[in-house]
Amino acid sequence: MARKTQPRSEATRGRILATARKQFAAEGYDRTTIRSVATEAEIDPALVMRYFGSKDGLFAAAANFDLHLPDLGSVAHEQRGLCLARHFAKVWGAAANTGFNGMAILLRTAATNEGARQRVLDIFESQVRPTIATVAPDNADARAALVSAHIFGFAYCRFVVQLPEMISLSIPTLVAQLAASIQRSLDDPI
Repeated sequence: MARKTQPRSEATRGRILATARKQFAAEGYDRTTIRSVATEAEIDPALVMRYFGSKDGLFAAAANFDLHLPDLGSVAHEQRGLCLARHFAKVWGAAANTGFNGMAILLRTAATNEGARQRVLDIFESQVRPTIATVAPDNADARAALVSAHIFGFAYCRFVVQLPEMISLSIPTLVAQLAASIQRSLDDPI
């Protein structure tokens, strides 16, 4: 018989996960520890291990997110870049409002951690590539890689490196620039 998770257990798990997301986003994988997460969440480190098994398990749970990409097949051909750019502006806005920026967590960590790198590849394989392939089937893999480079590049410069020039640009300006780059990636010959 499956054991039911008690509400208190779910609240503790949620608090651990929220703290881990905050720390991974701010400090990266290497500088975030089970002990630091437990201390900030005001729990015993053994509970972190109980719920997530290891630091890698905690990271995998913290960095797990769905981009909720729009159905580009229902968008006019010339508006697809704009649709994706607007979508990512909403994702970034939600990240700013909730304090959870899964992209920042992954992008900060992927260069030095194999698990994070693999998670970026998983998001590409399971979310980005299929979305792009539905509307740009010729050279879909290359087009999806280019779209990802633009999206992740914008996110990296704005949220991880925090380039002052990227932070100072208005969201409409960022959206317009990103939309143009994405549209070219979808349309230009490859």
